[in-house]
Amino acid sequence: MDKPLVIANREFRSRLMIGTGKFASSELLKSALQSSGAEIVTVAIRRVDISNKEEPILKAIDRGRYFLLPNTSGARDAKEALKVAQIAREILETDWIKLEVTPDPRSLLPDPVETYLAAKMMIEDGFVVLPYMPADPILAKRLEDLGCATVMPLGSPIGSNRGIRTEDAIRMIIENSSVPVVVDAGIGAPSHAAYAMEMGADAVLVNTCIATAKDPVLMAEAIRDAVIAGRKAFIAGIPPQSIYARPSSPLKGQIF
Repeated sequence: MDKPLVIANREFRSRLMIGTGKFASSELLKSALQSSGAEIVTVAIRRVDISNKEEPILKAIDRGRYFLLPNTSGARDAKEALKVAQIAREILETDWIKLEVTPDPRSLLPDPVETYLAAKMMIEDGFVVLPYMPADPILAKRLEDLGCATVMPLGSPIGSNRGIRTEDAIRMIIENSSVPVVVDAGIGAPSHAAYAMEMGADAVLVNTCIATAKDPVLMAEAIRDAVIAGRKAFIAGIPPQSIYARPSSPLKGQIF
């Protein structure tokens, strides 16, 4: 039987995390969340008015049902990320933060140096830090050693839908990590999510693939099922590949 996903001593049944950007409406977001089975929902603090109780995105997230994970999307350096995190903690009353430092607006690739510095400052300030990061095994281990609750390497650039383009590095991160590994960014199809889980990732975070699908609610369900299937395959033990054929019925011991 599978064990629950444990992050910072908190248990979760679902291994799918959902982002809340790009949905056509808050009602569609609400329906997609229900269909996804996700428990962790992340919100970009700089892109919503978290001080407004009538903010549509926040109203769509039932905090009795979902664990709200604010993120620092849009932060360009460590100091800015820390400031955003502190605002989120004060208003949303949570010390959990998804750390994102992306100074280049075109690539939205995470800055490894500023991400490390921000993680260090946040942990010293009492935050539970889940850092979005390049798929760099060395950086992943350094962030883990700092005390980050997870590491979240990208599969490919945010919103690109290109799938797992950093496979070898992610495999090394999974092999060497003692904290949950969450593949974050680039998952553009259920098959991508399943593959990440088959590799041994502990969870995936998906936004664009669901929010921009023709039917976001159905896509959320498809991603949910793919994550479950991929996790089951990993636990079952996927047989090794071979360049040669292997008969399903061995020739040895044939009757005639």
